[in-house]
Amino acid sequence: MALALVDAHHRVEDTGQMRLAELLGALSHALDITEGQPIGHCVRSTWIGIHIGRQLGLPELQLWELYYTIMLKDLGCSSNAARICELYLSDDIGFKRDFKTVSDSLPKVLSFVFSHTGLKAGLTERFKAVLNILQNGGEIADDLIQTRCQRGAEIARMLRFPKNVCEGIHGLDEHWNGRGRPDRLEGPAIPLYARIALLSQVVDVFHRADGREAALAEVRQRTGSWFDPSIVSAFEAVAASNAFWSMLTSEDIADAVLALEPRQGLITVDEDYLDDIARAFAQVIDSKSPFTSGHSERVAVYADMVAAESGYSAERRRWLRRAALLHDIGKLGVSNSILDKNGKLDDEEWKEMRNHASLSESILTRVPVFREMARIGGGHHERLDGKGYPRGLRESELEPETMIVSVADVFDALTANRPYRAAMPVEAALAIIRKDIGSAFHPDFVAALERAISAIESDLSRAA
Repeated sequence: MALALVDAHHRVEDTGQMRLAELLGALSHALDITEGQPIGHCVRSTWIGIHIGRQLGLPELQLWELYYTIMLKDLGCSSNAARICELYLSDDIGFKRDFKTVSDSLPKVLSFVFSHTGLKAGLTERFKAVLNILQNGGEIADDLIQTRCQRGAEIARMLRFPKNVCEGIHGLDEHWNGRGRPDRLEGPAIPLYARIALLSQVVDVFHRADGREAALAEVRQRTGSWFDPSIVSAFEAVAASNAFWSMLTSEDIADAVLALEPRQGLITVDEDYLDDIARAFAQVIDSKSPFTSGHSERVAVYADMVAAESGYSAERRRWLRRAALLHDIGKLGVSNSILDKNGKLDDEEWKEMRNHASLSESILTRVPVFREMARIGGGHHERLDGKGYPRGLRESELEPETMIVSVADVFDALTANRPYRAAMPVEAALAIIRKDIGSAFHPDFVAALERAISAIESDLSRAA
């Protein structure tokens, strides 16, 4: 279904519609954390890129497309995280953060490889990993970037964005000299939005790290190799304004970027579109690890089954499905070296893993329309006896919907493959859950899950 553009003269507050820019701008913070960037990176990059687009004289519709290309440029960022950990024996989040500062210079690339590969691995493992990267670096980079770009474009389509936005996201890593990826496009063949998004990204990374002059110097150094000279010229004109730079460090940057959204960007965000947005970001979440593929959607199905058995209305079940789809969004901030570890986590790793619930709550709280479900993201690992995390809440402090997602989450975790064990049969999983009735799980919701599973098994038996 295509995006429905609303007459630019209509006000959001008059029609009761929410701002798509506010919703996706807040959710873009989840993309920032999985890229190892300071919160607000995508939003700040959008500020930079829209000013460049205006300087270039782009019409309103193109500015609208550019706005969302940059805001959502990292939609595919989680899809290569596991592969980075596997190849580089490294923390994918730190790897991605630092890689954004590396240019095409061979000494810098080699320095990066040696300083980010297998530092915690044994000597033999590290040597093999470094040798593999040095021998097959081009092929490895092609694979990693292709995966990221294709996945980002796919998710943009799920979010109903038009072809130009999807192509801009797909071409983010193309370079003006034709030595970028994924398709080795050169010069004007690179989508315009991708050219602006790449420059905007680099400006924010270097400005955030070392200030205005460092950002300007990096752009000038990469002009003609990474960057289109005409876009650099437009950026130089924009960069002459002190107010432009001041806003990049201001606490008001999110509001400023929201105000910059082109007026054609007043979108009809109806209930169906909210479902699509939740499902699209569930795809981002579950792409982080091969062991969580489909997890969020299955948890949403199981939670809906429990809610139906418990007498919830269709409207509330719909809300709960969205909450379940997004409950693990904080896992985007956890390294795959922890998520995919085949063995017991040490104390520091376990602390980071537990933090994903707090991150989920923090991210969802930023999204007005999802704010109520933030408590589910933050509380789905709590227990009735107060021995859960992150707050150690007890039954009286937990909402029924949180308890439902908790049961659904554990049931799926037990019946799916994990790095440390194979999937369990349904009955074995239910037996484990039953043992924790009253301590971890509410008896009513466990019983509802069992009834739902039994009904499915009965239907399958009759069909056979």
